[in-house]
Amino acid sequence: MKGGAKVVVEGHRHAGIFIARGKEDALVTRNMAPGESVYGEKRVSVEQEGGEKIEYRVWNPFRSKLAAAVLAGVDNIHIKPGARVLYLGAASGTSVSHVSDVVGPEGCVYAVEFSHRSGRDLVNMAKKRPNVIPIIEDARHPQKYRMLVPMVDVVFADARIVGLNAQYFLKNGGFFVISIKASCIDSTAPPEAVFAREVKKLQEQQLKPKEQVTLEPYERDHAVVVGVYRPQKKKEQ
Repeated sequence: MKGGAKVVVEGHRHAGIFIARGKEDALVTRNMAPGESVYGEKRVSVEQEGGEKIEYRVWNPFRSKLAAAVLAGVDNIHIKPGARVLYLGAASGTSVSHVSDVVGPEGCVYAVEFSHRSGRDLVNMAKKRPNVIPIIEDARHPQKYRMLVPMVDVVFADARIVGLNAQYFLKNGGFFVISIKASCIDSTAPPEAVFAREVKKLQEQQLKPKEQVTLEPYERDHAVVVGVYRPQKKKEQ
């Protein structure tokens, strides 16, 4: 994307996310580590008035559930500049690196990954990104890393481990973003039925879903659910 046709970068309605308008439009995030690609993604340099260059990285919705959710029209992912995010199931850090770009130097991403092999890539990526804290632990046992993670604004994960971690780390009124893959949970039921069942389980854990988007055409049988954590005892009106 360097050189050639002029690329114009505009702010997306989600703070900290941008659209690069060129021959083809692309979702991009401002690179926290200019000059570095994390997984071979394209980079776009845009010259500002005064000659300063800002580098953006293309965020591929086929490789990131969050990017797919943004392009699928999710109303609010709550991951924005300055936010503290607990990202469970960080893998080698592909999506985490974009969350790091979005929250910026004032924010922080606590990235939990169980696999030591993926964890090595995650740790290497974090060396160039001071706002990423890699934690090589099992997200099903949040007590093991509770000394490392403060209260956070948002938890991102697949459905099953959010409730457990919310009790430890998510502030009252904080947000969760979960990705549900229907075929992983029950390949015999229609995806809509699986999503509805998982949403009911969330409600039982005091996680109140606010919106749900399916990730077609980027992912089959996937939905992302966004909501708020309300652990108070009294009944809400």
